[in-house]
Amino acid sequence: MSEFITLTDRVAIEKYLRRDTPLNIYLIGDLDDFFWPHTTWYASMSGAEIEALALLYRPSGLPTLIVLINGDRERAVELLQNLAPSLPDKVYAHLSPGIESALASSFNLEHHGEHSKMILRSPDALNSVASRQSVPLSIHDEEEILAFYRAAYPGNWFDARMLETGHYWGVRIEGRMAAAGGVHVCSAKYRVAALGNIATHSDFRGRGLAGDVTAAICRKLLNEVDEIGLNVKSDNIPAISCYRRLGFETTAVYHEILLTRKS
Repeated sequence: MSEFITLTDRVAIEKYLRRDTPLNIYLIGDLDDFFWPHTTWYASMSGAEIEALALLYRPSGLPTLIVLINGDRERAVELLQNLAPSLPDKVYAHLSPGIESALASSFNLEHHGEHSKMILRSPDALNSVASRQSVPLSIHDEEEILAFYRAAYPGNWFDARMLETGHYWGVRIEGRMAAAGGVHVCSAKYRVAALGNIATHSDFRGRGLAGDVTAAICRKLLNEVDEIGLNVKSDNIPAISCYRRLGFETTAVYHEILLTRKS
């Protein structure tokens, strides 16, 4: 019989997640000390073995729930059913397709589409982009970056704290931020990184700037990590084509869903 617990053993969590590193690259990154204090991990256990795992990540804004099928689908559904009463009243979820049904009796589900998980399989492809225009960004650029995302990517998930990692890059044209991007998670200890918030201002699209920025980020990251992944909406064909040219391959799909508790 399964036992449902809050799990704090990072070694056990990593061992479970490493069964499929490309699927779980964000979660592995969150084991790093930089992110760990913002995490709560829940598990379905059979003795000492993890059967299913859930992460509730609480940044300064909207909490994020991540449950990805890394084994037994039935155990993942049961874990969600057990978690439902204790989840925040509003949470943004990343869920393997189909398991959201476990939350339908407790939450209204607002679907935000299918997303693809991609992993950098061919780093040599980065050499096809010179990245001459990209420059590193820092905490001193925070206000400029925030203004850029308001204009270019209003639905962004930018966390200014990530500028401390040294893995945000941008392109300026005629004194304006034309493109920018960085990481959602990055861990030299766990040797993984996940790209995020890569965007180009509408005034500068069609010039290959997103590829320029992405290649610059990846080149720097490869000095610190072994695995680089990203999430992208599955119908964003231009972005997926860009990432494929840079050596990324799709490894899985999942659904993003806003959960709002029923009154």
